[in-house]
Amino acid sequence: MISAQKPVQRLGLGLAALGRPAYINVGRADVLPEQRTAEAMRERTRAVLDAAYARGLRWVDTARSYGSAEQFLADWLGERGHEDVTVSSKWGYAYVAQWRIETEVHEIKEHSLERLRGQWAETRALLGDRIDLYQVHSLTNSSPLFEDMELQHELARIRDAGVRLGFSTSGAAQGESIERAWELEVGGRQLFSAVQSTWNTLEPSVGRVLNEVHTGGWQVLLKETLANGRLAMKPPDEVASIAARHGVGTDAVAVAHALAQPWADMVLLGPASVEQLETNLDALSVELGDQDLAVLKSQASDAATYWGDRAELPWH
Repeated sequence: MISAQKPVQRLGLGLAALGRPAYINVGRADVLPEQRTAEAMRERTRAVLDAAYARGLRWVDTARSYGSAEQFLADWLGERGHEDVTVSSKWGYAYVAQWRIETEVHEIKEHSLERLRGQWAETRALLGDRIDLYQVHSLTNSSPLFEDMELQHELARIRDAGVRLGFSTSGAAQGESIERAWELEVGGRQLFSAVQSTWNTLEPSVGRVLNEVHTGGWQVLLKETLANGRLAMKPPDEVASIAARHGVGTDAVAVAHALAQPWADMVLLGPASVEQLETNLDALSVELGDQDLAVLKSQASDAATYWGDRAELPWH
């Protein structure tokens, strides 16, 4: 049995759905301002950050490619003066949509020394020494980082200056990427000490590897715990039945399922409104029984199929 009233300190706020006008989350567009101007999205971000802080969340995750998310966060931190907020960000993707909702390309990935140096400078200019964890955005087996010694040493310089390093993962081969990154050492120390991976009721395949690295001392963060909104807007009937029994939304059940993983140090939420945040936070009072957990476990889909479906989600 998983105990109720899970600590809010294990929940963080991700800004992927707030820092730019278009994203792939299902159910996002309907709750955004009618006109998604930069100022409107800044105000929405501020409102969600305020609500999250009021509810006890103290971790915010962003990225250079999340449109203006780093700028919005920097402005909010400057206005509010909160010193107890942990900030993580990522480098590797560049946002190129120029605030357009409909465009052929929204972001471009590049794991290069030039991209790292440029984006680290941009992040530092906005957030200064507030960055606690700096992550490679979507590290896969094909990333040149695994072979680029100069890039590894540049990352190590950031690490040695006091900023923890991590990486995020996506795709059906997340586990392989994590295992390979575990072996990376620079200066006699592991290069990374944290990993942020997609894990949810529909796609839990990386759980075994995350458990192993957690046991080995790494911090584990979970992202896309609502399967980009699908578990909130288009949930399996079995998940909806569990939610009805507990008197909460299916999003809360999905978040509670993530929190039920003992190796998950931080579970990231990605709401696009205060209302979505509040229903996500209903997870804190959900007590999942053994039968609930067994049913949720049975909802896992084939990883390749899951990621194929995700790739078809439109930016809107």
